Amino acid sequence: MKRWMLFVALATSVPAVAGVSVTAPVNNSNVATTVQYAATATTSCAHGVSAMGIYTAPGVLAYTVGGAELKTELTLNPGTYNTVVQEWDNCGGASKTPIKITVGGPVKVTAPANGSSVGSPVQFVASATTGCPAGVAAMGIYTAPGVLAYKVNGSALNAPLTLSGGSYQTVVEEWDNCGGAATTPITITVGSGGHSGQFARLDQQHGWTGYALLPPTYNICTSCVPTGPQLTWAMTQGVTSPAMSGGDSARMDIGGQTDYSDGLWNNHLIGDFSSQGLPDPSHSLVPNIHNFTYDVYFYATDISASQALEFDINQFVNGQSFIWGHECRIAGGNEWDIWDNPGQKWHPTGIACNPVNNSWNHLVIKAQRTSDNRLLFQSISLNGQTATLNYYENPTPTTWYGITVNYQQDGNYEQKPYSIWLDNLTFTYS
Repeated sequence: MKRWMLFVALATSVPAVAGVSVTAPVNNSNVATTVQYAATATTSCAHGVSAMGIYTAPGVLAYTVGGAELKTELTLNPGTYNTVVQEWDNCGGASKTPIKITVGGPVKVTAPANGSSVGSPVQFVASATTGCPAGVAAMGIYTAPGVLAYKVNGSALNAPLTLSGGSYQTVVEEWDNCGGAATTPITITVGSGGHSGQFARLDQQHGWTGYALLPPTYNICTSCVPTGPQLTWAMTQGVTSPAMSGGDSARMDIGGQTDYSDGLWNNHLIGDFSSQGLPDPSHSLVPNIHNFTYDVYFYATDISASQALEFDINQFVNGQSFIWGHECRIAGGNEWDIWDNPGQKWHPTGIACNPVNNSWNHLVIKAQRTSDNRLLFQSISLNGQTATLNYYENPTPTTWYGITVNYQQDGNYEQKPYSIWLDNLTFTYS
């Protein structure tokens, strides 16, 4: 296991020079209730930056992360905040950058991100609350002043909009049953390519289906049910603790009586059985998508109970199956494996995988379908440590069509029950 060492400078005559660069949110800006923070830190301390954090008020440390990079979302109530982004180095020094923001009303937009560049169709995901006792009546999307491009009844919105290339000052609005309304502005730039996009906060979205995989074949068990007894599994969304930003996480649980049994969760994003409103019946979208990023935070209180954790990207197109399987072996030796498609087996990479207990771990996986239709495993980044793979594989035949993502938890030799919390699961494609 990796051991984190804290180096303390006992004496020095020259203080460490440090700085915090905040790229989001912009100082003195108006933002939605889900506030995106992105920042980096530098220091002249020879041992580097130890951690970064966000204060939402004096003495209120709302978020911390190890290392010199910070990227998260904070859910804040409407109001004005004098937030501070701070870094601490390994020489005992610190520096900070104040960021004043005004948080808007009760319309929470999780996708697209404000100020982001996206492809078409643009996936809009939002929810609304109201003080009206009769609740929210409807929600809608304006793509320009007076241009209501989409409207749906209720307090939740999840819709793709086909937009031509250019900049848009979109507005997501809610109307309540008492005659009131609230809005959140979202500025986006739509690329002309039309084949890129992002699904944000997938851990809180619908469309997830769980399955049991039992030894020795590990095929999907068609007779198994979540209550067991061979494998028990559950996904609980809207969990407030632990949660990265005071918002919601998803708790993933497995247990049961059959040793070395696995719980698999799958979500169909684009193509057949799309849960996100992108069925692509004309087959014009999926064939033009080649690049993928699986970005997720996960938390464990008993990581040693896990045999392995698996994070997969899957593309089925033109009769070929592309499965970018990534498995972090825990009990199996703390190493990353990747999936050998033709051989139907795991291929060791020699890259260490040591997730930290009782802490949020940040995982970023990048993969590509090459122009000659091969799988390229590009890189794995865990808690700021990036390993470049550049490993190629070949696809296998299939009759499926679309793009899906998987998350899987493997049971150990005694099938000890354990939980993993997922937060800020973002899937980007182009």
